[in-house]
Order: sequence, then C-alpha cells, then structure tokens
Amino acid sequence: MVKANLTVISNFIFLGFTRYPKVEVIIFVLCLLMYLITLLGNIILMSITILDSHLHKPVYFFLSNLSFLDIWYTSSALTPMLTNFVSGKNTISFSGYATQMYFSLAMGSTECVLLSTMAYDRYVAICNPLRYPIIMNKRACVQIAAGSWMTGCLTALVETVSVLQLSVCGSSIINHFTCEILAVLKLVCVDTSRVQLIMLVISVLLLPMPMLLICVSYAFILSNILRISSVDGGSKAFSTCAAHLTVVVLFYGTALSMYLKPSAVDSQEIDKFMALVYAGLTPMLNPIIYSLRNKEVKVAMKKLLIRNPLCAFSIPHSKS
Repeated sequence: MVKANLTVISNFIFLGFTRYPKVEVIIFVLCLLMYLITLLGNIILMSITILDSHLHKPVYFFLSNLSFLDIWYTSSALTPMLTNFVSGKNTISFSGYATQMYFSLAMGSTECVLLSTMAYDRYVAICNPLRYPIIMNKRACVQIAAGSWMTGCLTALVETVSVLQLSVCGSSIINHFTCEILAVLKLVCVDTSRVQLIMLVISVLLLPMPMLLICVSYAFILSNILRISSVDGGSKAFSTCAAHLTVVVLFYGTALSMYLKPSAVDSQEIDKFMALVYAGLTPMLNPIIYSLRNKEVKVAMKKLLIRNPLCAFSIPHSKS
C-alpha cells in the first residue's frame, strides 16, 4: 500500500452528505439559512454593543467577542460546504485544507475558553456586585479576551502541525463536509498515538475543565439567586444565566461527545450532524438568545433603529 505525506497530496475530496441524496438539498438549505442568520444576527449584535454607550460593559464586551468569533467559526466550517454544493466540486486544495482545519480548530478552541470566561463574568457580577467594577475592569477584560484568543490559536496550531506530519495510505477522500481533524485522522495509516495524546490533553484542557468552571460558577450564581429577596432581581439574573447556559449545553454537549468518546467507537455519520450543531446551530442561536432574552439589548436595538434615518422613515413617531 502506497503511503504519502499529507503535504504531498494536492487535493482532498469531501463526501459530505452524498450518502443521503434525498435530504442533501434540505441540509444545504438549512445550512444556508443558519449561515445567513448567523452573519446577520452577530453583525447586528456587534454593531449594537459598539454603537450604544450603555452597553459598554464587560458582559457585552465578551459578547461582542463571541459574535466576532462565531462569524469566523461558521464561515470556516460551512462556507466551503455551501460553495462545493453550488459548484458541484467537492474538492479542496492542500493549502485550503490546512487553512480550514486550523481556523476551525482555533475558533472552536477559543469559544471553549471564552464561554467559561463569560460564566466567570456573570459569577462576579451577581455574587460580588460591589467588587465587580474593580475585578472586571477594562484592562482585565482585554487581558482575559486576549488570553482566550491566544489559547485557542496556539492549541490549534499544535494540533494542525501534528496532523500535517502524518502519512496517509493513498486515499484523499474525507468522510465529512469540512476538514474535521477526527475525519482526517481516519485517512492515516501510521501510528497516531502521539497525535491522539496531544489531542486528548488539549481536549481535556478545553472541554471538561472550562465546563467544570462554568458549572461551579453557575452553582454559586444559583445559590445567590435563591437568596435574592427581590422577585424582579432574581428573575432578571436567572434569565441572563439561563440564556448563557442554553448555549453552553449545546456547544459543550456535542463537542464532548465527539472529542472524548472512546477511539473504538466509529460514528462518522453521527459526527457530521453533531458538527452542524456546534459549528452551525450554536453560533446562530447566540445572538438570538442574548438579544431576545436581554432587555438592555432590545432597548439598544430599538434606539438604533429609531436613530437610523432609513428605518425611521417607516417607523411612526408618537406626538405625545
């Protein structure tokens, strides 16, 4: 059997969802809608948090980072699949393959860290409100966000370089719709124990540990909410946390089931749909959940629409 280094292969072929010809068009339409909603929702949310001075707070600073991240994350995962479906060519060059793998890993890893920092931010805001401006000052927020991005980018670089050094047995067909690292490893015919160890260490650092931090943060938050005498205050805090927790469960749940499952379990077809959840559905839900369940964001959105001359023309103003 002929072996070839990954760097020697000029093109890769995606199987995508070709095994499901009856639903492939439906999957394409759903992915296109998810991508467009993700772009529109996150761009609007970023614009609101930047333009409205009342939203210049740590929670919205992290939220704008998450929106920017989700745009890149979804673009790196879904855009090639959508393009290949329209063009009818399910191929990708080596440079495109390496770039897509790196960006998908980097954005996904960064989101793992960023979601945990958002949970910590909510913990400080609710459990230590008097010290919140001191602990989560502007410098600290920038450092935390920068640390999240650096962690995601560096770990992705380590994983990508490790995989690119492996050899495959002549096949360049990837049973996935994107350059998912687990699908690429299926092509390798040499010992992958070193790469799997690297991935295991990184996965433990970026999945269970941030998830544990989130669970501990919300345990303290829930305990504090139960002691709040004001019904309105407790309801507002619980609503904010519930929105964040919804995203967390969707994102970490699918990622944990993929990256920390036993190596003997072969579930590539299921993995494709799980990848759609954490790379497509979750980024789409982020702006919807945070905007629809957050009073400050809704108020800021109304102000922005009223101030916009294009929108103001169609909005009747009361004389009272």
